Amino acid sequence: MKNKKGLFAGFHRDGYTWKDSIIVSILIFFMMILAGSCIGMLIGTIINLFSNEGNAEFLKILSENFGFLGYWIIALVYLHLVKSDKPILRAFGSEPRGNNVKTALWGLLIGLGLNVLCIGIAVFHGDIQFSFISFPVLKLLLVFLSVVVQSSGEELLCRGVLYQRLRKGYRNPWVAILVNPIVFLLMHILIPGITIWSVLSIYLVGVMFSLMVYYLDSLWMAMAVHSAWNFTQNFIFGLPNSGTVYDFFIFKLDPATARTSLFYNVKFGVEGSVTAVLVFVLAVAILLCLGKKKNLKSLDVWEN
Repeated sequence: MKNKKGLFAGFHRDGYTWKDSIIVSILIFFMMILAGSCIGMLIGTIINLFSNEGNAEFLKILSENFGFLGYWIIALVYLHLVKSDKPILRAFGSEPRGNNVKTALWGLLIGLGLNVLCIGIAVFHGDIQFSFISFPVLKLLLVFLSVVVQSSGEELLCRGVLYQRLRKGYRNPWVAILVNPIVFLLMHILIPGITIWSVLSIYLVGVMFSLMVYYLDSLWMAMAVHSAWNFTQNFIFGLPNSGTVYDFFIFKLDPATARTSLFYNVKFGVEGSVTAVLVFVLAVAILLCLGKKKNLKSLDVWEN
């Protein structure tokens, strides 16, 4: 039954049904995560068939990141099969004013800049030191592409499907802006070494990505910032990215110099620092000021 009257009459959007509720939206999200992960495991297994002693670590990186193609596959299949949610596809393409190459490039620069700022403060504080290792251009390009697949896959489900389903059910956009980062946080909550600073930074970066979608009308920017942050942290500086460390990087961290402080966490990297929290608070504040000053808001995919 459509909820047009009663206690939540001003809270839910017209046409709301129980299928549009927060709980159902989150359940659908996690079922998509599970299904996408199963497809991703298959993709990763196929890539690892070509592994040998000389390329095992490199193919491990590619298999784990390209495995997130499973998120893309399950999202596109779901949105084509479930007709009531098919309008979400409008948020993925070039129809939103912020989904363009220029904005995506700005996103890459922002993600790089935010991460370098956090790392630079940790270096200045004496928490970490680096040494140059190598710059294998072709391998780095392939790894960067795999990171784009991984990061954009997470954004596709979090700031794409889940965000838009919450916008479908609730009049106030802040329901989508504040709830989907909670789910994004739950995806990372069991990572070993997670701290209170990690929890805060992961939630805040989810809010930042949501505001990019709402105010700048750009899922592509969120995807680009996410990709640049992960690539910079993992493969330029060889630091933990949400607890994951690979043996492939441009600069190598000297583990003997690494120490946990307010500005760096040995197990979780700069994402477990007060610096990251403050940087994301500042980014959220800038997006709020910019959006309200210029009265910006995103395309409503649920309106014709």
